[in-house]
Amino acid sequence: MTDEPSDFKASSRIPVTGQLYISRDDLSEEFVRASGPGGQNVNKVSTAVQLRFDLERNETLPADVKSRAAKLAGSRLTLNGEILLQADRHRTRERNREDALERLLELLRKASERPKPRKATRPTLGSKKRRLESKKQRGQIKKMRGRSGQMTD
Repeated sequence: MTDEPSDFKASSRIPVTGQLYISRDDLSEEFVRASGPGGQNVNKVSTAVQLRFDLERNETLPADVKSRAAKLAGSRLTLNGEILLQADRHRTRERNREDALERLLELLRKASERPKPRKATRPTLGSKKRRLESKKQRGQIKKMRGRSGQMTD
């Protein structure tokens, strides 16, 4: 039993980026008691929200975005393929609901960015010379650490 405002299910599409969106059908939320601010109210009213996004069954996101989102979600990804976010920063259900949804959208926006492919580069001639010179200096320092009666070559 959740008290949802009428505008929550009004639009079935939630934009993530310009081209990507998620469906409200892939989201489910449950209200639980929060441990944060709220005074005496915190023990009586369930204001914290647990937002679940069904990543595995989602049909609107491309496979590469889903895999990056799963990696970004880390321990928030359940064995059922759902991203579970808990929001209890605020005292009201509505603000916690907005907070959880915004955090989910931010995660999905980050996942929608394609990583820049790494270009293999070679060290410059100057950097090679500097590295070898520092190795020689270090070797000389270590060579001088020998016992005073010992002959060094």
